[in-house]
Order: sequence, then C-alpha cells, then structure tokens
Amino acid sequence: MDRRQVAVPVADLLEAPGRRRARQVLMGQHVEVLEGRDGWCNVRVLADGYLGYLPGDALGMAEEATHRVTSRSTHLYPEADFKSREIAALSHGSRLTVRREEGRFFETRQGFVPKVHVAPLDPPERDPVAVAARFLGTPYLWGGNSGFGIDCSGLVQAACLACGIDCPGDSGMQADMLGRATRPGEALRRNDLLFWKGHVAWAVDEATLLHANVFHMAVAFEGVQEAITRIEAQGDGPVTVRKRLEVFE
Repeated sequence: MDRRQVAVPVADLLEAPGRRRARQVLMGQHVEVLEGRDGWCNVRVLADGYLGYLPGDALGMAEEATHRVTSRSTHLYPEADFKSREIAALSHGSRLTVRREEGRFFETRQGFVPKVHVAPLDPPERDPVAVAARFLGTPYLWGGNSGFGIDCSGLVQAACLACGIDCPGDSGMQADMLGRATRPGEALRRNDLLFWKGHVAWAVDEATLLHANVFHMAVAFEGVQEAITRIEAQGDGPVTVRKRLEVFE
C-alpha cells in the first residue's frame, strides 16, 4: 500500500481534478494513493474509505500519530513562544506526532503546538455531543470537515471519530451504518441521531438538537420540534430514522 499523510492543515477532497469538493481531510490523516497523474492523486481516506482526488503536493510521508487536536482549532508556531508569528492554523481532529515537550508546548515535525489544545490518541473521548458542541458557531460549509467550516455529516463524523466510533462521511451512509433504529415512541436520549433525507442532527437531550445547517449557516442548537417542523415546511420532508449508537445502549 502506498500510504501517505495529509501535509497541509485542510485539503479539499475533490470528486475529480478541478471539480467539486466531496469532503475534506485534515493534517496528519492517512490516505492510500491509488493513482497519481498530472499532479493529482486519486486516494482512499483510511479513516472512512472515502474516495477522491487531492493535489500531490498536499501529501507527505506517513508517520504514526501520537496526539490529536481536541480544541475547535489551534495554531502551529515556529518556536515554543506564544508571541512568535504562527505558521498555520489547525483544525480539531488534526493528527500530530509529538517529539518532546517544551514548556507549554509540544514539538512536532510541523512546529510547536500548545499542549492544552491536544491530547493523546488514547483514550478516546466519551461524549460525542460534547465534542460536537466545540464547533458551536462554526460556519456551515458544504463538504466541510474542519473547525473553519463544517456540514451536518462532517459534524457527526468529527464527534464520532474523536470518541473512537467508526463513522462514514455522508449522512446517507451514516443513517445506514450507525447504531440501531429506535422504536416508535422511544424518547430521545443524548447522543441519539435524527436523520432526514440529506441531513443529520445530534440529540442534545429530549428537546434539543445540535447540527450544522443552512438555515443558521452555522453549527447551532435548535428545538427538536422546531427543527422537524421547519425542515418539513421547507420541503425536505419528515425525519426518516432515529438512531442510537450501540455504545450508549
């Protein structure tokens, strides 16, 4: 396998070279290069099997990550000094290989990152909704997977992966593959998922949702019944399925 890793903070995974964004990949994520031609690589993202095209210069040699960014975003610095001019901004979910500690920073191959913004890969987090809530106010972005712009399925995937739950990238696949369908009349619980055709939202509690949506153009809280009524009124139909993740049974 020709394994590489994403070497830029965020890269658009395209349907075809120069075409529309399908999803995004983050620094340190591993991909399998299936084919390279004319500066483009056809890749499979190892975290979820997603296929698409990346510029060849967005990829570097793979190394085993030790840590992940846990805050919505953070900065890389050229030295262990908050007053130094930052190199780049990194999103939640970026993966890094820590070499050593220096004061309030970890040194990585890419630069220095504040220790308070990262955590070891293990153990995973335990509450997907708490992870998703860190994205509150993040602008909606079709196909987005980062703290700089995210869509409904990207928010679900980011929260699941942080909690060690395998999760595909699109809401349709998430509806098919995640959890079990709840029974009619079964009360919503925290970390349940509600699916519409082309949309998905986290249940915060029995009365509140958290989702990235075009109505707010952001990650936002919304009342369950308000969202159901609004989405159906705008022509996108009723809830198609409610799912409960196995780890919360």
